[in-house]
Amino acid sequence: MANKGQQSKKTEQLKKYTDDPQGQPLTTRQGLKVNDTNNSLKAGPRGSTLLEDFLLREKITSFDHERIPERIVHARGSGAHGYFELYEGQEAYTKAGIFNDTARKTPVFARFSTVAGSKGSPDLARDVRGFAVKFYTEEGTWDLVGNNMPIFFIQDAMKFPDLIHSVKPEPNNEIPQAASAHDTFYDFVSLTPETLHNHIWAMSDRAIPRSLRMMEGFGIHTYRLINAQGESHFVKFHWKPILGVHSVTWDEAVKINGADADFHRRDLWEAIEAGQYPEWELGFQIVPEADEHKYEFDLLDPTKLIPEEMVPVTPVGKMTLNRNPENFFAETEQVAFLPGNIIPGIDFSNDPLLQGRLFSYRDTQLSRLGSPNFHQIPINQPLVDPHNNQRDGHMQTRIPKGRTAYFPNTLGGGCPHLSKIAEGAFSSYEERIDAKKIRTRSESFVDFFSQPALFYRSLAPWEKQHVTDAYSFELGKCKQDHIKGRMLWMIEQIDADLAQKVADNLGMDIPKSIEKPINQAIGADSTVDDFQPGKAKNYLDTSPALSQSNTKFDSIATRQIAVLVADGFSMHDFKAMKKALEHGKAMVKLIGPHGGTVKCDTDMEHQVDAPIHTTESVLFDAVYVPGGKKSIATLMKNGKYIKFLNEALKHCKAIAADNEGEDLLEKTYVRDFKEDKAICINTAPDEFVNAVARHRNWERMEKTGAIPV
Repeated sequence: MANKGQQSKKTEQLKKYTDDPQGQPLTTRQGLKVNDTNNSLKAGPRGSTLLEDFLLREKITSFDHERIPERIVHARGSGAHGYFELYEGQEAYTKAGIFNDTARKTPVFARFSTVAGSKGSPDLARDVRGFAVKFYTEEGTWDLVGNNMPIFFIQDAMKFPDLIHSVKPEPNNEIPQAASAHDTFYDFVSLTPETLHNHIWAMSDRAIPRSLRMMEGFGIHTYRLINAQGESHFVKFHWKPILGVHSVTWDEAVKINGADADFHRRDLWEAIEAGQYPEWELGFQIVPEADEHKYEFDLLDPTKLIPEEMVPVTPVGKMTLNRNPENFFAETEQVAFLPGNIIPGIDFSNDPLLQGRLFSYRDTQLSRLGSPNFHQIPINQPLVDPHNNQRDGHMQTRIPKGRTAYFPNTLGGGCPHLSKIAEGAFSSYEERIDAKKIRTRSESFVDFFSQPALFYRSLAPWEKQHVTDAYSFELGKCKQDHIKGRMLWMIEQIDADLAQKVADNLGMDIPKSIEKPINQAIGADSTVDDFQPGKAKNYLDTSPALSQSNTKFDSIATRQIAVLVADGFSMHDFKAMKKALEHGKAMVKLIGPHGGTVKCDTDMEHQVDAPIHTTESVLFDAVYVPGGKKSIATLMKNGKYIKFLNEALKHCKAIAADNEGEDLLEKTYVRDFKEDKAICINTAPDEFVNAVARHRNWERMEKTGAIPV
């Protein structure tokens, strides 16, 4: 029988270790009550501090050892608790209980992160985002550890230290933080063409999501699903956000980092606290074992995706995040994800990057958390009780019973005993292996340009412009012309028009040729010509699923709407608009000329959510200006309201105004865009709601470049 109380069991498991100080006296770590934690023990009021002050030593020692090493990558992260529910059994593909029992409500913990920056870096860095989910299943813990992009920079784990060393701050001066726009990164990328596919994704809007709740997640690697008959299917895992996939512009990201460096973290936290629970559908891309070599790319190559037009993504269940952590350090910081945490019915492929991650993740958690017993930390504890002969070590918190810690044994009654596969034991897929040991790369991995070209061809015009801008900015920050030249040649192999636009922005010519790049990525004794990348293939004209222009645009839930008001604003206008916005579950925020409250024209007091001098337009999704002569007269006297509206206009957001509110728009560049489909002046509230649901009117982008904000 399925355990329908799995989620509550995990919650109780965490509560068991929760310290709730409400109503409790202050004590030492040994439970001794304390009556003074402000003053050390001294020899008289002005005398020296005494060595016997055990309270001082305990408090200071604890403080001195509070921090643990941050993650080398994915240091900046946010997390939340939730659950996963299955739509329909997947017995044809896997025997995993989580994918066969629709009665289950499997508890999960998800962590989202940036890759390159330190723990204290800002949320809106241009970067790949980590997307890791820990499933606490009845068969054990399964960790699906991926990113918000379906591919990775490199093909073999041996190159991972080189990739990260290149993108991290340069070691001579520790600059720049959380940024790839520097010479060492592009020196590496321009010499390692396998990076180009993930790199063009990082140059796209995918690298600067509007919200962690509005980005896709991918398992990246090809895994195996194993059914009860022992049959194998290849699978790629996808997370599809219910709210759609939406991003911000680079100009916004730069300003958001200054206005609220915790923008993504705050957004996730506040959405859950408000009951607007983030949701994603988990989907499978299934490839039968017989079709492994069917495609013009290698399924084992982590720098390649399977276009959804070739193999559709089938939704199998939904994850809902409904509870914030009680303590950031204890849960979000100490959670340890391992790709090697799997359950019966799921297995690995021979992807060389995945194989290396199976070693690396366990090793890095041992370094960070200080003990092989990190699985005993409450957030990492499995739902089921573990029983094994592994003993002792730093911070052992369990008390194993009995005199035996070995297998086989008779003194312990043969326990813990082995299980049969039919009883739920894990067994590795029996894949036939017949090969020589060799240190090389498969020639089927050598196509480096086809999929980046497909990605770029599939983008909408506004997305292509953002990619051009990103390459231009990033390469413009590089100092070495030979590195920029190599990158321009690489980009030309993806798309000649893109390369020319970037070259024009750099004031450079595209080189006619460069030194063979692949010879930096293989062994010195390999035959270079055998590993030269060929021209980009066109096995699919476009893949609409790759463009954010084809995402969901049917909801304004959790969208932040700035309402610009002062004393005397029209309650009639505001009430109708607020009703329509909140019906769609948007978050309506009053932006006033000062803190405290403002009065509408019916003399009602309204709490100001943010005074104009403490907030910025980039923190909101849309702007509304209700009428009211007195209110508008006040707003016109403050230049920041004008800037606020101009910035929203430039970033292609929806803007609405009623009655006298139009007078304020006349003081801004909005006056020149009254025919814009996302500018709603004296229209029905539903028209503004529909404009907000479209996220942005990107058609406006070409006309707003000259607006000085």
